[in-house]
Amino acid sequence: MMQRQKRTWIGSLLLLFTALLVTSTPFQDVTSLPKEMRMMEGSLKQLQLSVPASGTLTNSNPDILQVNGQGSREVHVDFRHPLQVASKKVGETRLQWKVGSLPIKEIKVNVLPDTKVIPGGQSIGVKLQTAGVLVVGHHLIDTGKEKVSPGETAGIKVGDMIVKMNDMYIHDMNEVKKLVHEAGEKNQPLHLLVVRGKEKTNLVLQPAKDQKENQYRMGLYIRDSAAGVGTLTFYEPKSKAYGALGHVISDVDTGQAIVVGDGQIVQASVTSIEKGQSGNPGEKYARFYNESEVLGNITKNTPFGIFGKMKDKPKKTKWQEPIPIALAEQVKEGPAKILTVVNGQEVEEFSIEIVNVVKQHFPATKGMIIKVSDKRLLDKTGGIVQGMSGSPIIQDGKLVGAVTHVFVNDPTSGYGCFIEWMLQDAGVAEKNTFNQLKAS
Repeated sequence: MMQRQKRTWIGSLLLLFTALLVTSTPFQDVTSLPKEMRMMEGSLKQLQLSVPASGTLTNSNPDILQVNGQGSREVHVDFRHPLQVASKKVGETRLQWKVGSLPIKEIKVNVLPDTKVIPGGQSIGVKLQTAGVLVVGHHLIDTGKEKVSPGETAGIKVGDMIVKMNDMYIHDMNEVKKLVHEAGEKNQPLHLLVVRGKEKTNLVLQPAKDQKENQYRMGLYIRDSAAGVGTLTFYEPKSKAYGALGHVISDVDTGQAIVVGDGQIVQASVTSIEKGQSGNPGEKYARFYNESEVLGNITKNTPFGIFGKMKDKPKKTKWQEPIPIALAEQVKEGPAKILTVVNGQEVEEFSIEIVNVVKQHFPATKGMIIKVSDKRLLDKTGGIVQGMSGSPIIQDGKLVGAVTHVFVNDPTSGYGCFIEWMLQDAGVAEKNTFNQLKAS
């Protein structure tokens, strides 16, 4: 009986000790430190352990990171005080805390290239040429004997991209018209290379002659270009790379992402704004301005926007010099700014609130929820409107992301994406260089 009571008493003490330990400040500090950490080259960071002991910190690569100003592999430290780590060059190192020979904590530190960009905000006109021609529908041809769609008969589907005809790459509808006419006159089939999603398919199509118009046709509605207005997000001076829009350009009929064959961005000027309301997000109305002056090319259309190279630094910018970018884990809830145009070509700064930050472990467009708090912008636009996508989001002097979507039922709010995903697609950073850390 006495032994059972003793065991119960000891068990209760152990439980109490464990509870006190896990709720103590040192334990909380140790467990709150991540297993992996990212820093930009040339930056400083403080790490707090609050353990009431002294010990050693082993730095596997002191050339990459210095601890408390020391460039040695082992540093004697008092764990009650915060450590200051300074990143010296790009690379990877490991920090291990020890009390005597007992390991307390280990962190892998990745030091990333220092990246600075010029934030945009300018309205731009977008001219996009598809890589081939996009099929947006079928139609019937009256041959006098029957009504038929050769394209549908051949197995061509809406959303398909025709990139080759008779082993010739095609770039626009004029080339298609010529090849269809030649095949029809010779009564020969067309051999097509069709891209459907990520797959390529070879199909054979026999053109039919329209009795009324006396022309050979495929029975397909096709499109070879798209145009619109968006917002420039950033320009990277060293590479001359830019990013804009913050979301993919999709075909209006098929909803499919347009595969870029060629494209240009030009200046645009905002002429008027349809104010956003619940159920109607509103829209910027703009016109292409000085179209002969091409600002840059378009080489990619991805879920994070359009990308390419610009000839010169963008004009009418709020920042003449590049500013730092923020990593996703550095973005926090609280006040921020967006840059955008609501009249003519003037880039203005407006206040917003970042109300929620989503932890992302892979690239995704909806990284944060933002809410417009600036009365001037609310009076002018009602919040976020179409054409504002790509507007840079700035917090604490760093470019943190871009506006991507508006909430249809609440135009004062919307989504933003983290800037690091756009930098990857722009080629400013190698793929996976800025990849988010796995949950620790």
